[in-house]
Amino acid sequence: MTGERLRLLAVHAHPDDEASKGAASMARYVSEGVDVLVVTCTGGERGDVLNPSYPPVTGGIEQMREIRRGEMAASARALGVQHRWLGFVDSGLPEGDPLPPLPDGCFALVPLEEAAAPLVAVMREFRPHVVTTYDPTGGYPHPDHVMTHHVSVEAFAAAGDPSRYPGAGEPWAPLKLYYNHGFSMARIRAVHEALLERGLESPFGEWVESRAAREMPEREVTTHVECADWFDARDEALRAHATQIDPDGFFFAVPRELEREVWTHEEYELAESRVPTTLPEDDLFAGLREVVR
Repeated sequence: MTGERLRLLAVHAHPDDEASKGAASMARYVSEGVDVLVVTCTGGERGDVLNPSYPPVTGGIEQMREIRRGEMAASARALGVQHRWLGFVDSGLPEGDPLPPLPDGCFALVPLEEAAAPLVAVMREFRPHVVTTYDPTGGYPHPDHVMTHHVSVEAFAAAGDPSRYPGAGEPWAPLKLYYNHGFSMARIRAVHEALLERGLESPFGEWVESRAAREMPEREVTTHVECADWFDARDEALRAHATQIDPDGFFFAVPRELEREVWTHEEYELAESRVPTTLPEDDLFAGLREVVR
């Protein structure tokens, strides 16, 4: 593998997830010559319009699917990444007590091997050295996020096995699997305290003081990727998802100059490594650059 370019595959549930989870890290790696591919499992077609300044979408899930395809293309351009759709249908976020059944044919109801097969094919074609995805909770309990975890773990385990998924391409075994920490209570607390120290209002005040926040279990962070110089690319990718992101809302409530002082990295949890590495890490490719190059 001498002289081979490094490759990173990021697996996400919906368009916009790539912009809020690991976006600055991806933009950094692109700038360093790494080939980065984002795979989006669903079209996000059952997502609500979350930006209050965006006009209503009246054409149902078909219109929302087309809008979000355009948003995803703009986000990929902002980050400099390649992009693929897996082609599954958004499950929606069920609400109510009891929860309603998921819609027929949605991603979360697809049998695991059927759902993982196209991702195995992508892995065997793109041949990533590193794969990022969600932890077993999905990061939050959206059925598509939980399913994305299961599909990613299955594909990571199976892509290098020639006896599994025959016809999906030549086997390829990625070397490292990470869970991205899109939601970090450590980051929220650090930024919250920095805002208060400067006499500024914090958008996190009620949440930081809530019982839910105090009792929330923290997953292990093994890897910090410094990426403050690519926050602008991340923000451009966020704004590209105009149906989902309010440019005057939560994601932009913290002054960027303060963020660059207080929290300059994105966090990951190493789930599996097929090469020796030493924790903690400051690079998703720690332990494998020498192997690849």
